[in-house]
Amino acid sequence: MPISKKTKERAAKLREAIREYRAEYHERDASSISPEALDSLKHELSLLERKYPELVTKDSPTQVVAGGVLSELKKVRHEVTQWSLDDAFDEGEIRAFDERVRRALKKTLGRDVVPTYACELKIDGVHVLLTYAKGELVLAATRGDGVIGEDVTHTVKTIPSVPARLRASVDLIVEGEVYMSKKGFTELNKRRTSEGLPLFANPRNVSAGSIRQLDPSVAGARPLGAFVYDLEKLSVPMPQGQTSELVYLRSLGLPVNPHEQHVTNVDDIIAFWKKWQGKARDNEDYLIDGVVVKVEEREYQAALGHTGKGPRYAIAFKFPAEQVTTVIEDISLQVGRTGKLTPVAHLRPVSVAGTTVARATLHNEDFITEKDIRIGDTVILQKAGDIIPEIVQVLKEFRTGKEKKWKFPTHSPLCGGDGTIERVPGEAAHRCKEAGSYEVQIRKLAHFAGKSALDIDGMGRKTVELLVKHELVSDYDDFFELTRDELLSLPNFKDKSADNLIEALENARRVSLDRLVVGLSISHVGEETAFLLAQKFGTLEKLQAAKADALAAVSGIGGIVGNAVADWFSCAENKALLTRLTKHLAIQKVKAPTGGPLAGQTVVVTGTLSGFSREEAEAAVRNAGGDVSGSVSSKTSFVLAGEHAGSKLAKARELGVTVISEAEFKKRLLV
Repeated sequence: MPISKKTKERAAKLREAIREYRAEYHERDASSISPEALDSLKHELSLLERKYPELVTKDSPTQVVAGGVLSELKKVRHEVTQWSLDDAFDEGEIRAFDERVRRALKKTLGRDVVPTYACELKIDGVHVLLTYAKGELVLAATRGDGVIGEDVTHTVKTIPSVPARLRASVDLIVEGEVYMSKKGFTELNKRRTSEGLPLFANPRNVSAGSIRQLDPSVAGARPLGAFVYDLEKLSVPMPQGQTSELVYLRSLGLPVNPHEQHVTNVDDIIAFWKKWQGKARDNEDYLIDGVVVKVEEREYQAALGHTGKGPRYAIAFKFPAEQVTTVIEDISLQVGRTGKLTPVAHLRPVSVAGTTVARATLHNEDFITEKDIRIGDTVILQKAGDIIPEIVQVLKEFRTGKEKKWKFPTHSPLCGGDGTIERVPGEAAHRCKEAGSYEVQIRKLAHFAGKSALDIDGMGRKTVELLVKHELVSDYDDFFELTRDELLSLPNFKDKSADNLIEALENARRVSLDRLVVGLSISHVGEETAFLLAQKFGTLEKLQAAKADALAAVSGIGGIVGNAVADWFSCAENKALLTRLTKHLAIQKVKAPTGGPLAGQTVVVTGTLSGFSREEAEAAVRNAGGDVSGSVSSKTSFVLAGEHAGSKLAKARELGVTVISEAEFKKRLLV
């Protein structure tokens, strides 16, 4: 198959960038992109080379072991060549690995065989080799380039879990991983904050930097641990399987991770991989970025052998990444429920956090300008939990000169009328100058029925569009005028679905004031602001009557929001709507608990939590008697920080505000 010039250029860019990021990561213990993003680039190159074998070069990152050595440390030539594993990123790729293993074994052994597998956790640390002579530790070395490594015996000997002497007087060489505990990493950065020192980026870099020191006291003062997993040389007969090998290493007193599992088929591999993606992974005090899968039988391992880079009998089955790389293919606009226009990147589809993503928000014109985002750019995409995917970094080294800058248009058919777009004075946002477009209306109605507002079960966007198309709904109050017969007249509505929706509408008539206010699509008013307003004014009548200055005076509201709320309630059309709507509703007052374990405390929630959405965590704070704030100040009692916490976490550290984990938060709720 002919290879296009564009594909050749892309492969060359990938090779060049990966080499530089690898050198940064393995030799300089630094990271300008995340390991997940680097994995994504390597995966793209691997897929290209698999599709076009002619692209493979001898020095391609897919063909050589990553790593190098520091000039300050003594060089070591390994007795046993070191390898690096190929990666699998999804179920299809691990099944393909199993098929390759079976085909290769049949070809080599001349018969059909059924291999079994050992599954082990892939620890995110720094690779080391330990050499024992007559049971004594005589050498610890880094992997380096696979042939030459660094002598780090003096630092590795300070790690408590690495025994200076084995329980048997044998000669052996074993591979393993040195890591820093998650708790220890957090404590280390706390100390550095108090000492005015820059924070470390991640535990893996600290682990590597700690053992690659001339002064062993640096490593000795840090919370390092180690696990071993591969026996490369032994002066007595070798165990005949990977699982029995781990049992033997454990018997010698070497640190072996306790969570390995012997499985008999690829479905069990996938089950083990899925098990360790959730809470089980979070409960361990070390970073885990996947599962290492190895053919169990040593006879089969020998038959499979190695490629130029790694063993054919093993693979790293990586967890779904929350950061990946992809390419922006186009940029368009979408209109929100208030008429606000948001630029959206159309991406080369990519799997991130376990789901395929083809679109990402670009927020506003200033965001695009600040990051210099262009059509054709290679970017790092991030998605954590239920957060909408967003672009966090442009990899400008991939630019070819063909990328196109994007400018906010002055008109859009999404806006209706003459389609005029205007920038909101004093803000980064753009909006349709003429309100009331079809798309805006659909979004407003769907939002009103959505989970954050009235939570009408079964009233999703498609149902809303169907109701509008058939002229059954044009505003919020129309929902509550719907009849069973009207629903049954619509396509795809049967008795049960109609009954369920009527019941859901009946249940939605009883609504708290804050959720009603959220549903009204007032500019700048989200769930937290609606709660503050509902708590302060108590009833819809008092909120409607409030002047802008009284609204702005509410803690956490301010002038911009106060004016927006006052303007909405003073509009004659909105007043008429509320008169019609409130005839159908029983509006409940919102009261914050007067007592509770967090009474009198102000809490800021930031980052992605595993057991709560942001709104659920804030609701838990309020239910426990606390107050929620959107910004960190000296008056903040504590910050609840999840994964990918950003500026609020940095501000808390700057001010010395207490930062707690999700686990600690749960404990405080139970006090």
